[in-house]
Amino acid sequence: MGEQSARVKVNLAEKFDSFSDHWAPRIVARYNQNEIRLAKLEGEFHWHKHADTDELFLCVEGVLDLELRERTVTLNPGELFVVPRGTEHRPVARTDEVKVLFIDPVDTPNTGDPATATNAIEI
Repeated sequence: MGEQSARVKVNLAEKFDSFSDHWAPRIVARYNQNEIRLAKLEGEFHWHKHADTDELFLCVEGVLDLELRERTVTLNPGELFVVPRGTEHRPVARTDEVKVLFIDPVDTPNTGDPATATNAIEI
């Protein structure tokens, strides 16, 4: 993508339609050492944290519960939440598939641990 992505409009619906697997982030744009990632979520992810960065979740479709150790934040379409760095959290799609947009620094592992992460694929 690189410099060229700055000149290309991204249609989120088309990008979401281009893949079907769950919990496997797709990179759709980059800016200032950040990646815009999309993912489809179903069921629950595991508890994890990101020691060096906050993590932004924007719910595009469905209802997402972000479980934190002390509370649960429920996101409906059009709502976002930033999980502070070092905060344990677990995303959960309780009923149907959820479509989410993330903003993460380049090469941030989705599990907080490179050894267990699913590598983001550029589409």
